[in-house]
Amino acid sequence: MTDSVSRTYRSVPGISTRAWEHPADRAALVALRNLKGFDTVLKAISSLLRERQHRLLFLASGVRVDDRQFPHLNDLLADCVRVLDAPSTPELYVVQDPTVNAMTIGMDRPFIVINTGLLELLDEEEQRFVVGHELGHAMSGHAVYRTMLMHLLRLAGSFGWVPIGGWALRAIVAALMEWQRKSELSGDRAGLLCVQDPDVAMRVHMKTAGGTKISEMDTQRFLAQAAEYERTGDLRDGVLKLLNLELQSHPFSVLRAADLNRWVERGDYGRIVGGEYPQRADDDKASAADEFRTAARGYKEGFDASADPLITTLRDFGSSAVNTVGQGVTDVATGMGRKIDEWRRNSQRKQDGTGSE
Repeated sequence: MTDSVSRTYRSVPGISTRAWEHPADRAALVALRNLKGFDTVLKAISSLLRERQHRLLFLASGVRVDDRQFPHLNDLLADCVRVLDAPSTPELYVVQDPTVNAMTIGMDRPFIVINTGLLELLDEEEQRFVVGHELGHAMSGHAVYRTMLMHLLRLAGSFGWVPIGGWALRAIVAALMEWQRKSELSGDRAGLLCVQDPDVAMRVHMKTAGGTKISEMDTQRFLAQAAEYERTGDLRDGVLKLLNLELQSHPFSVLRAADLNRWVERGDYGRIVGGEYPQRADDDKASAADEFRTAARGYKEGFDASADPLITTLRDFGSSAVNTVGQGVTDVATGMGRKIDEWRRNSQRKQDGTGSE
């Protein structure tokens, strides 16, 4: 067994994925999990077609990790499964690709793929963070719900009677990409729970931004870049930031590091490793209304605290209007969550035979 795994990492038995999911990610996931049946059908279709195709592709072109192939990764994965108390162990493949990347694929049986470019960039502890990150994706079911939304998006676009024009479609895609970026922040938190060392997590983001020469970089200066990025420039820079981010599937490395650092400083990470976290057994009781309200409040607080020149101008332009809009977003989000909760309760009553047809 490797030195990394021989070190004792505190496990979090029975932990719900809600513990590490970013509020915006968690709200969408709780809502979609309440739509019983849709994900089951989608999983069945995926397992019969594309998922099987992708698994066969990596089975034929990559190296499947086990106790004799990349055994150190096999040990890392097994220990991350123990730490996060994952209900199953996903397959893990290594592929020869210089691109610095890892991904989780599949809905029925998710599996993890890590490129050699990423392995060569990171040391063993940093690889543990990546494995935990991808395991977090698998446990949250991100592949299931991302695929569901993309199918719904394509379905809506295929019907002429649906009033989706170019700009409306672009807005929907932008919203989906925003959710995906937030899911990457969720994965980072799962990775930190596995590696249990914020400095290791920071090193991963520093290396993905600046390469292997970590001795030439400084964590505090690196995090300071995020603050400078947010407050610098004028209105043009604010618009350019939005354009730069619009089609990005992942947040930029500097901003990911800053978000994870804020999560630690708020005390969320410390509470979880100390044993204070939501239980998986209570997931069915999670309220979509509450989660949407939390997500909306988080966006509004971020808006109010932002030093971005575009946001600052909008805020200064009319604080009352902003507050009205912010409250409106919260009300709409809460209303959506309540409708989903009501739909779930009514469906459950019908299944139990206690509701009217």
